[in-house]
Formats: sequence, structure tokens, C-alpha cells
Amino acid sequence: MRLKSNIWVAAYLRRCQTEGVFGAVRRRGAEEAGAVFVKVSLLDGNAMLYAPAPQTVYDDGRPVERLFVPIAPQPVSEPSIEERLTKEIRFDSDAWIVETEDRAGRHFLDLAKG
Repeated sequence: MRLKSNIWVAAYLRRCQTEGVFGAVRRRGAEEAGAVFVKVSLLDGNAMLYAPAPQTVYDDGRPVERLFVPIAPQPVSEPSIEERLTKEIRFDSDAWIVETEDRAGRHFLDLAKG
């Protein structure tokens, strides 16, 4: 059984906090199953954006864990990220946006499954 989005986000932010990385919910989505987007600000005008992995990445039809993929292989300008997030919200009004700030670009998404 997959964790509800609101529980996953709370656990993810706790993980960031234990590593000394500031994180906050910028936009609350659907509590049960809203898609979660994670923006990692590098504090230099650039950022990374991680989106839910496509369903084809999962082994079965109903994934138990959440997998993420970077939108771009390298950091891009924050305005570009914001433009992408605006499009995502227009497409899916139930989506969550979580933002963290870390100069090293750590995201902890490989550890935040559930």
C-alpha cells in the first residue's frame, strides 16, 4: 500500500530537516494521491526539479513506492522551473510542490520511498 501524499511529504521534509536542509510545502495538493514535485533551489539562481516517474518505470500496475526523475540532467534557471511548475499545476490541480534549499543540490529522494 502506498503512503498518502500528505504523509509522504511530511516524512520527506523531516528527512531534509535531519540533514540540515530547509524545506517547505509551497503548494498543498490532494492529500490522498496528489502527484509530488520537488524543487531543489541551489541558492544561486538555479534549481533542479524532480517529478514523479512515469508509470512505465514501475514493475507492476500499482506502485508501492514513489520514484522520481529529474526534469533536466543539469540545474536550470529558477524562472524555467517556475514556468514548468505553473504548467504542471494547470494540468493537475491536485499536485503538490515541495521546495528545498541546498547549495550542494542534495535531494534525498532515493531515500524517501513509500
